[in-house]
Amino acid sequence: MFKLDTRSRVAIYEQLMEQLKTLMIREVLQKDEQLPSVRSLAQELTINPNTIQKSYRELEREGFIYTLPGKGSFVAPLKRDANKDKLDELQEEIEKKFKEFIFLGGSKQELIDWLSNLENNEGGERR
Repeated sequence: MFKLDTRSRVAIYEQLMEQLKTLMIREVLQKDEQLPSVRSLAQELTINPNTIQKSYRELEREGFIYTLPGKGSFVAPLKRDANKDKLDELQEEIEKKFKEFIFLGGSKQELIDWLSNLENNEGGERR
C-alpha cells in the first residue's frame, strides 16, 4: 500500500503523509475510515513507530485525520469550502513557482506533462 524510499531526501514521515493524503483525496480511504494503528503500520513498514506517530500528528494538525482517544485515528471528512484560505495561499505559492519555472527556461508543455504525471502517479515522482 505504501512505497517509502529510504534513500530519498524527503523524510519518511513526509512521504507517508503525502501518500496518505493522496489516498484520502482520491477517496481510496473514505471519511471516518479507521487508519491502521501506529504499532501495526510501523511493523508492516518496518520503521520506527515515532515516525508513524509524527505523520499522524501532522495530518491531524492539517485537518486530514482526527483521533479518538482509545479508539485510533480516522479519516476526516474533506471540507473543501472550509479550506478556501489555505487553497488560495497554495495557489499563490504555486503561481510563484510556475513563474520561476518559466523564467528559468521551463516550458508550458513541461508543466502540463508534469501535472499529468502527478495526477496519474500516486507518489507524483518526477520523470
